[in-house]
Amino acid sequence: MTEALSSFSMDMFSLAGKTAIVTGGNKGLGQAYAAALAKAGADLFVISRSGDWQETEKLIEETGQKAVFFQADLSNRTKIKEAVDACLNEYGKIDILVNNAGTIRRAPLLEYKEEDWDAVLEVNLNSLYLLSQEAAKVMAEQKSGKIINIASMLSFQGGKFVPSYTASKHAVAGLTKAFANELAESNIQVNAIAPGYIATDNTAAIRSDEKRNAEILSRIPAGKWGQAADLMGAVVFLASDASSYMNGHLLAVDGGWLVR
Repeated sequence: MTEALSSFSMDMFSLAGKTAIVTGGNKGLGQAYAAALAKAGADLFVISRSGDWQETEKLIEETGQKAVFFQADLSNRTKIKEAVDACLNEYGKIDILVNNAGTIRRAPLLEYKEEDWDAVLEVNLNSLYLLSQEAAKVMAEQKSGKIINIASMLSFQGGKFVPSYTASKHAVAGLTKAFANELAESNIQVNAIAPGYIATDNTAAIRSDEKRNAEILSRIPAGKWGQAADLMGAVVFLASDASSYMNGHLLAVDGGWLVR
């Protein structure tokens, strides 16, 4: 026991020599995840739907780490295998996968369109499943890897006006556990981060609604919206050796929202 405790080192949080894929890494939380992994020593393969990744590229370059960018709409399933192959051609391995890419479409349930349901599920669930499967094949051969899914407060709750998003994020929680069960024997840990209410472009409309903003703040024990930087420590922890005995866990970073 004493020997095991003495073996602990802050080096366990280092990602030096690791290669990480981050989807949706050109802005918002995805950008924060990519920057955090680079700061911890990882080289990045960033997938984004748009080619507007200059800001993320600059953040990664400032750390001294390498960054490769791959433009792809993950609702196009053929792009998923292409992305994995491109990462392997560049780096020869995949140590970390952060499934951050997602979309949301809002409308009352009785008016919700079938095409909106399908579009959200394709990006938030199907692409996550397929990309995780492809990356896991590589990780299983390596006998090591970390898959980090991005869940939501709506992995635990129902929400309003976002039935497809809620369904997808509940499913992300389930897939996190299902993948964890199967991949643990290959020394692959699969966990998820569930961000609370974070100040990003996606929440700008809610924050500008004075009544809705006040309602949200009154429910958060911390009394404030989270910032993208608040998620950076969580992603490094789950990507590092420090979390090697964690599997199938949903880590809420929410200022206390869920316990209120």
